[in-house]
Amino acid sequence: MIKLGLVTAILPDLSLKQIGDFGGEIGLEGVEVMTWPSDSPKTHKYCSLQHIDIDADISKTKDDLAYLESKGVKVSSMAVYANKPNPLVEGGEPFINHIKKMIKLAPQLGLDTITGFCGRDWTKSVDDNWPKFVSVFSDIMNEADNYGIKFGLENCPMLFTKDEWPGGTNLATTPAIWRRMFNDIKSENLGLNYDPSHMVWQHMDYIKPIREFKDRIFHVHIKDTYIDEDKLNDVGIMATPLEYHVPKLPGLGQVDWGRFIAVLTDVGYEGYACIEVEDPSFQEDLNSRKMAINQSLQYMRLFARNKVAGA
Repeated sequence: MIKLGLVTAILPDLSLKQIGDFGGEIGLEGVEVMTWPSDSPKTHKYCSLQHIDIDADISKTKDDLAYLESKGVKVSSMAVYANKPNPLVEGGEPFINHIKKMIKLAPQLGLDTITGFCGRDWTKSVDDNWPKFVSVFSDIMNEADNYGIKFGLENCPMLFTKDEWPGGTNLATTPAIWRRMFNDIKSENLGLNYDPSHMVWQHMDYIKPIREFKDRIFHVHIKDTYIDEDKLNDVGIMATPLEYHVPKLPGLGQVDWGRFIAVLTDVGYEGYACIEVEDPSFQEDLNSRKMAINQSLQYMRLFARNKVAGA
């Protein structure tokens, strides 16, 4: 059974225990917990957030996780989405070390998955990034294999603004790259945090890859997107993507969630699918964001069985 959860990035003003209270009230089953370094630069809206501080006293973190579980909410993964810098560029070593610390901490907290980006030098081609990627992630995945931890890479290109042009700051974005990635890095613990919305605006099939990569999908994001065809016709696909598309709550965009969940269940996926709220129409204040989360959860219950709040 797919478990419905939440990406905690949308609730920076709440502690992890407060998120547990809210999650328990509405019937969330999991949270993907933001686990950024304390000194990471604020390079985009959703970064630099610590709902788990990996350098804190582990007894406090265990207490927070126990409180979550008392509310019926578990941690689906610890997450860090490095953008600038990132593991594949000069100055990215602190993020590499941070990921390794997350890997070492995870089993002490009873967790088996971390999630994030692999990074990219956005000024270089995929081929020119490849030697650095293989070197860095062979090392990271050796650590993950030693600790029995899965690493799900999200498929967001991180190509939204002029300073991320032309390549974006995340490499793991297409089936062609995933095949090459899994062929060149010999670890079955390297996989995907699969988000269909990023494939919509790239004009890609987001259903077909589920069957091919079913054994590599470790985590799922629930976020929709809307492509404004008038704007796209005006600026073309070579424009920065936010010129013609916008993130939306599930059901308000162009992802067919019925088909998506149907194929996930067909291939036997029983992990977490976490709601990621980035819809600008629902971010006026904390109440608006909570409403967006609850609305998204109620909508996704049409397709994925999930506990009812208070049950």
